[in-house]
Amino acid sequence: MDALDRKIIAALRENGRATYAELGRTIGLSASSVHERVGKLEAAGVITGYHAVVNPSTVGLGVTALVGIQPTDTAENDELAEALAGLAEVESCYAVAGDEAFVVKVRVSTVDDLELTLGRLRRITGVARTRTTVVLSTRFEGRPNNSELDDEATGGTGARP
Repeated sequence: MDALDRKIIAALRENGRATYAELGRTIGLSASSVHERVGKLEAAGVITGYHAVVNPSTVGLGVTALVGIQPTDTAENDELAEALAGLAEVESCYAVAGDEAFVVKVRVSTVDDLELTLGRLRRITGVARTRTTVVLSTRFEGRPNNSELDDEATGGTGARP
């Protein structure tokens, strides 16, 4: 992966709907060159997909909570993660260091739904305890962090190309 690939990735993280022509103008390449490079990045597993960013409250998911999960002594992390993936309300799952093995992001419609989801989480084999933090408001989320990509593309200066 070279500096041009890093620029393409940064541009796609800002606007995943950009056309190859738009990316080419931004990067300074032809649309066909960008298309070829994006294909290679996808084939190499660098770009793993594209998705729409949706405001959760507009689709009825007004309650967000971060739930720390402390496993039992006999729990298998892979099995626990697989069980967590089976809950539709679990949007993200992070393996973490500390007392908890996982922190999951849960999105539900109401606080009552959160209570039901927490009950289902606690009944999963291998879950000893949960610790829940309810999100009051989201200041920002899911923003692209292109600083590392920019640093490598600019020789570590941090200046935007």
